[in-house]
Amino acid sequence: MSQPFKTTCLGIGLLIACLALATNAQAHPHVWVTVQTEVLHDGQKSVTGFRHRWTFDEFYSSFAIQGMDKNNDGQYDREELKDLAEVNISSLQEFGFFTFPIVAEKEMERLQPRDYWLEHKDGVITLNFTLPLKEPVLKANLKDFHFSIYDPSFYVAFAFAKTEPVRLSAAPAGCQAEISNPEAQAPSKSLGESLFSNMDKLTNFSQQYAQTVKVKCQAGS
Repeated sequence: MSQPFKTTCLGIGLLIACLALATNAQAHPHVWVTVQTEVLHDGQKSVTGFRHRWTFDEFYSSFAIQGMDKNNDGQYDREELKDLAEVNISSLQEFGFFTFPIVAEKEMERLQPRDYWLEHKDGVITLNFTLPLKEPVLKANLKDFHFSIYDPSFYVAFAFAKTEPVRLSAAPAGCQAEISNPEAQAPSKSLGESLFSNMDKLTNFSQQYAQTVKVKCQAGS
């Protein structure tokens, strides 16, 4: 892979577009991400946003950090990865930050991420960022609220971590996060080029196989 190609495709969102060109749109994910998310609440117990930790697979991680050990100490600190974090966050905007909060079947608007950085540990990189909602989800509307994390183009496969996948911050007492897995598992290999030639079908496919998180509260909470 040429250096100009690599430089252009550092951001995960940009990488999606680049892989589509470079690999002839082969029909399976090219990047795998393990998700840990904290659902944020305010003093009124309304949901105000998400604090994400996305850990990328070893292949993407090693590809992304090439040439970023500026002091050649064999370590990748936050400052050295600062530009890569910026590129990732900027490129994700086009894709809705892969985070789709829904209230009463209506998708909620997200604001620009804040407090974002990358860390490198055990051969993989983790993107940390806070994603605020434009309008909070009121406590009274939690029963109609859920969210999913997925890539509509299916180039990135997201899955919640087995350990502490979702936490609630300052949530009402008696509330907990519940993850619903899709009834069928998305295939990891070729799905057929005809499916990927129709982006509407592909978006529906990705959403169909996404895990869904709901905040379930006990009566009176």
